[in-house]
Amino acid sequence: MILQDHVSSFDWAAIGAQLDSHGCAVLPGLLAPAACCALADLYAGDNHFRSRVVMSRHGFGRGEYKYFAYPLAPLVADLRSALYPRLAPIANGWSGRLQEGGRYPSSLDEFLKLCHAAGQVKPTPLLLQYGPDDYNCLHQDLYGEWVFPLQLTVLLSHPGSEFTGGEFVLTEQRPRMQSRAEVVPLGRGDGVVFAVHHRPVRGTRGDYRVNLRHGVSRVRSGRRQTLGIIFHDAA
Repeated sequence: MILQDHVSSFDWAAIGAQLDSHGCAVLPGLLAPAACCALADLYAGDNHFRSRVVMSRHGFGRGEYKYFAYPLAPLVADLRSALYPRLAPIANGWSGRLQEGGRYPSSLDEFLKLCHAAGQVKPTPLLLQYGPDDYNCLHQDLYGEWVFPLQLTVLLSHPGSEFTGGEFVLTEQRPRMQSRAEVVPLGRGDGVVFAVHHRPVRGTRGDYRVNLRHGVSRVRSGRRQTLGIIFHDAA
C-alpha cells in the first residue's frame, strides 16, 4: 500500500478525539517491519544526517540520536508530508480554542516556508538509539518561533525480543493540580502522535491550556530505536 493511502486509512476523527482527550493517539502498524528495519539500519552511517547528539553530554538523559539532513531520506520525507495535512486541522482547532491567533497552512511545504523565513532552516526529524540503562528525560521539542503543536514517534524495534523497558511516557501539568502521567504501549511499527508542548482542555469556564512533556523510561535490556517526526524546522 502506498504510504499516503495507508495514512489516509486511519480514522482521523477518532485520532483527533483521542488527542483532545488524552494529548496522544496511537497509529498501530504505521510502518511495516521491513520499513522499520531499513530506517533503523540508517543509524550506522552518517550520509543521511547533519549531527549526532550524545544525551549525557547535555543532561538530556542517556542514549543518543541523529538529526536527518536535507534532503531527508525518502521514507522520512514521505511520512512527514503525508501526516502533516491530517494533523493541521487538529492543530488549527487547538489554536482557535486557545485563542492563539494565526492558522497553520494546509500543506507541509507552505508551513516550512514560514519556518525558513523565520530562520528555522535545519531539519528536525531524527533517529534515536538507546541501550541498557539509557533513558530520555521529560522534555519539549521547541526549536524557534514557529512550533507545530503535534509530533510523531515510531517504534522501530520489537519490544520484548529486541529490548525491554523503554516505555514512552507523557506527563501533563494542569493549573493548580498535580501532574498526570501516561505510559503509551507501542509495538514495532506503531506510531504515537502527541502534543509538543501544550493542548486545550475543556473546563467549566471554557478551554484552558495544559502543558505536556514526553520522555522514555529506562531501557532494561537490549537496544531500542525510534524515529521522531517533528514538523517545524530548527533555527
